[in-house]
Amino acid sequence: MFWRVVNQYERMIVLRFGRVYGGVRGPGIRLVLPFMDRPIKVDCREQVDRVPTQKYITADNVVVDMDFVIYYKVLEDQVDKAMLDVENYRAATINLSFATLRAVIGATTLSQALSERERIRDLLQVRMDEVTGRWGVKVRQVEINEIDPPMGVKAAMEREKSAAAIKTAAITESEGVRQAAINRAEGEKQASILQAEGERQAEILKAEGDQQAAILRAQGFSTALERINVVAQTIDARTMNLQYFETLKHMGDGASTKFIFPLEFSSMIQSFLGSLGQR
Repeated sequence: MFWRVVNQYERMIVLRFGRVYGGVRGPGIRLVLPFMDRPIKVDCREQVDRVPTQKYITADNVVVDMDFVIYYKVLEDQVDKAMLDVENYRAATINLSFATLRAVIGATTLSQALSERERIRDLLQVRMDEVTGRWGVKVRQVEINEIDPPMGVKAAMEREKSAAAIKTAAITESEGVRQAAINRAEGEKQASILQAEGERQAEILKAEGDQQAAILRAQGFSTALERINVVAQTIDARTMNLQYFETLKHMGDGASTKFIFPLEFSSMIQSFLGSLGQR
């Protein structure tokens, strides 16, 4: 009789006379009978294996080199399956990854493989996990490191990428020129509108100014006439007669020898003489 120590991250099954005895045993010190029992310990930690670079053919018949990494572990309650249902679960998982990836890449074009790496990774993980579940192995994650097409395909892709970049630059430049022309036209339009609006406002202000000036001139002329009328009403007849004689005096200074007097002149003289007689 002897003892076996099972670590925290391990599980153990015991084959007694070739048959599983006692089920899956957890960590601790375990009793094993010599010559009767065959203890098998299994590491239940997550394991990482890098799958070597292999050649795969895409749906459009392009040969690409790919390598990837798989993360998997043996489920603690299914250690017996990993030991009994498959000869070597690690080798089986790696070989399954080759076959599964070939099937996935065979249904994928090169452009899809380069641009949809996450989709391929997830699909590969799901398909592998469906098979490894029978062995008590869980595929936790798959990561594709590199997808390397042939040199000729790389050169063609670079030329295509360069042409696409040139096309995009030309489109961007033409769009910029177009937008600049639109902006200039819009600016000129707004400037013309503002100029026309300014001229219109100026004409309106000028017309309003002329109208106000005409109104003020008319009001001034009306006021002057009113004042003249008021002054004229205060002038008596004698003052008017004197003004009339003053005018005759200036007429006499001229070279004319013939004068024509209106009929009212005689009545004006009588009125004037009458005013003198009253004095």
